[in-house]
Amino acid sequence: MLLIVGRIGKPHGIRGEVTVEVRTDEPETRFAPGTVLRTMPGAVTRGGQEPAASPGVPYELTVEAARWHQGRLLVAFEGSLDRDVAEALRGTLLTVDSADVAAPEDPEEFLDHQLVGLAVVTPTGEHLGEVARIDHAPASDLLVLRRPEGRTALIPFVKAIVPEVDLAGGRVVVDPPGGLLDL
Repeated sequence: MLLIVGRIGKPHGIRGEVTVEVRTDEPETRFAPGTVLRTMPGAVTRGGQEPAASPGVPYELTVEAARWHQGRLLVAFEGSLDRDVAEALRGTLLTVDSADVAAPEDPEEFLDHQLVGLAVVTPTGEHLGEVARIDHAPASDLLVLRRPEGRTALIPFVKAIVPEVDLAGGRVVVDPPGGLLDL
């Protein structure tokens, strides 16, 4: 499974650097010099339209350098030597293979892709749906629950509401307070 770790934004300067919208908890590791990232076509919104990804984007990009500038990650890729090349990369999604991502050492910590697709059940075994994705909110992470009838519900990923995550069993036990799933 490919995991998105960033999205290339606009060029920065004239030497081929690009801004990267970071989508990983470990940007220093994922964008370290020498790291090879796979690319996936993305779309860039310009004037309300979403053009197709630029042709000629390589299958892989190797990080040459990365640095933080005014709260944004700037990355230079090998072979991206000028602004025109950098502009052609705009909108490209950067990915890593989930097999290359080490599982957290803390048994109470999980990677998003480990949770997506797990069945969500109550402590009594009632099926509530499945984890569609994880939203990272300022207060706490949220499990986005896809309900059987097609609706979604947000569940704070805190021990009081999510007492058990059973990866081997393919399920997440949720003990929601009254009304949480009706919001």
